[in-house]
Amino acid sequence: MKLRSLLFVPGDSERKFAKANGIGADALILDLEDSVAPPRKALARGMVKDLLGGMPHDWAFLVRVNPLGSGLTLGDLAAVVGPGLDGILIPKVSGIQDIELISNYLDALEVAADVTPGHVKLLVVATETPAAMIGFASYATPSHRLVAMTWGAEDLGAALGALANKEANGDWTFPYQMARAQCLFAAGAAGVLPLDTLYADFRDQQGLAESCRIGRRDGFVGRIAIHPDQIATINECFTPSEADLAHARRVVAAFAAQPDAGTLGIDGKMYDMPHLIAAKRALASVGETGTP
Repeated sequence: MKLRSLLFVPGDSERKFAKANGIGADALILDLEDSVAPPRKALARGMVKDLLGGMPHDWAFLVRVNPLGSGLTLGDLAAVVGPGLDGILIPKVSGIQDIELISNYLDALEVAADVTPGHVKLLVVATETPAAMIGFASYATPSHRLVAMTWGAEDLGAALGALANKEANGDWTFPYQMARAQCLFAAGAAGVLPLDTLYADFRDQQGLAESCRIGRRDGFVGRIAIHPDQIATINECFTPSEADLAHARRVVAAFAAQPDAGTLGIDGKMYDMPHLIAAKRALASVGETGTP
C-alpha cells in the first residue's frame, strides 16, 4: 500500500468526498471520529458504507473509526468492513493489545462480508493518550495487519492538560518532540511505515514543504493532510527526485558488482550497509525492486 499522502475527509460530507476524489492522494481517510458530530455518527456510517461500493478509484480507501472505549468502534467496523475497504485507522490506541483486539474483530467481519482474510490493514495514531506514550515497547511484537503508524499532538495535549504544544517559533515543545520520535522508533521496531502528523495551516505551503523536508530527513515516508491543497506538496516532498533515484541505483549496482564487499567507495565517498539499505528503500518507494 503506497502511503505518501493521506487525506482526511468527513464521513458525512458527500461534497468534500467528491472534491477529494481524484485530487492525487495515495489514500483517503473517511472519518467517523472527530470530524463527525455525535448526532450524525449513524448517518456517517451509512454514507461511508455506500461510498465503499461506489466509483472506481486509484487510491486506498481507509476509514477512521471511533476509538475503543467510545462504545462505537465495533458498530463502525461492522458497518464498513466489506469489498472496497483497504484499511482502518485506529485513533487513541494504547499499544499492541488494542491492535490485536481490532484484528480479532476484523477476522470475523471479513468472513461475514466475504472479504479475503487479512485484506483489511490497520494504521494507528500512536501518541494520543498518556498510556500510549509508555506502551511503545509493545510494537516490537509485529501484527500481520499493521502497516503504518502516525502520531498526533492535539488529543495528547488535551489529556495532559497542556496549555500549548508549540514554541513561539513554531517548533514542537519537548513532550511532543518525544511523541514524534517515539512513533518513528516504534514504526521501525514494528517494521511498518512511519507517517508524519498533519500540518494545521493549510494555506502555508512553504511551511508545509519545509516540515515535510525535515520529516523525510528524519525517516518519515509520508504524511496526513487535512486539506486537498496540501496533497501536491506532500507528494512532491516524499517522492525521491530523479537525482536521488539515480544515485540510489548506482549504490545498489556497486554493491551488486562486489557482493563480498561490506564497504566501498563511490565518487570519493565511502558507503556501507546502511547506505545500501537506504538506497533500496528509496527505490522501493517508487516501485523499483532494488535489484540491478
